Amino acid sequence: MSIEQTLTEQHLAHDTRTTPPPTQASGGTPPEGRRRAPRAVDRFFHISDRGSTVSREVRGGLVTFFTMAYIVILNPLILGGYSADSAATDVAGGFLPAAQVGAVTGLTAGVLAIVFGVVANLPFGLAAGLGINSFLAVAMVKDVTWPEAMGLVVINGVLIVLFGITGARTAIFRAVPRELKAAITVGIGLFIAFIGFVDSGFVRRTPAGPPVQLGHDGSITTLPTLVFVVGLLLMGILVARKVQGGLLIGIVATTVLAVAVEAVWHLGAAGPDNPDGWHLNTPVLAGQLVAAPDLSLVGQFDLFGAFGRIGILAAATLVFTLVFTNFFDAMGTMTGLAKGAGLARKDGTFPRLKSAFVIEGFGAVVGGAASGSSNTVYVDSAAGIGEGARTGLASVVTGGLFLGAMFLTPLTSVVPLEVASAALVVVGAMMAAQIREIDFRKFHVALPAFLTIVTMPLTYSIANGIGVGFVTWALVKAATGKARKVHPLLWAVAAGFVVYFVRGPLSAFLGA
Repeated sequence: MSIEQTLTEQHLAHDTRTTPPPTQASGGTPPEGRRRAPRAVDRFFHISDRGSTVSREVRGGLVTFFTMAYIVILNPLILGGYSADSAATDVAGGFLPAAQVGAVTGLTAGVLAIVFGVVANLPFGLAAGLGINSFLAVAMVKDVTWPEAMGLVVINGVLIVLFGITGARTAIFRAVPRELKAAITVGIGLFIAFIGFVDSGFVRRTPAGPPVQLGHDGSITTLPTLVFVVGLLLMGILVARKVQGGLLIGIVATTVLAVAVEAVWHLGAAGPDNPDGWHLNTPVLAGQLVAAPDLSLVGQFDLFGAFGRIGILAAATLVFTLVFTNFFDAMGTMTGLAKGAGLARKDGTFPRLKSAFVIEGFGAVVGGAASGSSNTVYVDSAAGIGEGARTGLASVVTGGLFLGAMFLTPLTSVVPLEVASAALVVVGAMMAAQIREIDFRKFHVALPAFLTIVTMPLTYSIANGIGVGFVTWALVKAATGKARKVHPLLWAVAAGFVVYFVRGPLSAFLGA
């Protein structure tokens, strides 16, 4: 490594260093009071050091929020309901009120994004993780109550924080080969693009035959999907022409188009009786615009109740599943986002790595304590990074908007999922460029990398892709006489993933 490279890495790693103020534009020197605030912000977040500007960070934070805002609507649909008949009820028949879930979703996402931006100084937004909240609603509450399930989420978060503080999480991160880190980035790119295609209706399930198809019977037949296509092309063209704020401009313009389409055709929300409607939220303002959030779910968790209800072994198995999903989803996501932001070093690490891992772990603690599910870094942050975000200031902006979303849920829901989906596909294309770092001429590298990439979108899980990649990498290396080149920690994690992949039959066997 050259001296210049070493200095560059040290420069990114040590955030205590101050930077000279940017040169003032012509037109005279502004008063000291006006000049001091921007300089302080620049020094604190190292905006100039990372080749960014305050306006770019603000735009990036806005774009990240718009691509993540759906979680304020979606999380209550997954976890909560307006009655026991419309909600995911637990083993005791209890349920989480949807309005309260929406309030704590905005609260935790806002607070954690701000803390993450200030402490870790990275442009990553945090919110309730879709994988874990679905696991809670579909599987866990069939055996335990909602407060008990959230207690297990808190325990999961405490363990992840301990892994971060002790450096175990960082050590595992460093043990991952460079090629696998690149494959994780590419896989995440395909994953979020696939999410965008599915959420927009561009790709749908088939009644029979192939698992998915283009639109309805191979055709684009709905106006919302057409809006997605227009948004995708508009954002892609703006990004290709390197227009500043291209993604944000595309999101705003396509949202205006969506509002106009809804005003003319009155499509409404999609459902069994209305397959041609908007997915998740309808682009229209109606009713009350401002409402005080109900935060009564905060603190409604039972830390050890699940162990008494279902036994220590069964509860420990649930915690193990939560930890593996949380731990590796976040690690993979941060790997891809750091590379996309140009902050990753040659070994894949990035500035304030340990702080990022610790704060992300606290996301699970806070999310469980608020009954909003584990909060984690969102891959959707790639949209803000694609807009130019490089520092924690973007996360602070995103967090502030999430706090505002608690009061302005109708405004949050104006941007339809079809518009956010277009941004995700564009960003997925950007992330896929990392495939150039993988040498596919070496099959012992190509196979694990390929499986990592394709498993993520095909199983709808970042953690699954990482696990398949780790296990395959270790086994192929061993079979080709290169076992000693596999880091011991990678062997340990690969073994853990083997257990993770067979946890269902294993739990049934141990419980028999």
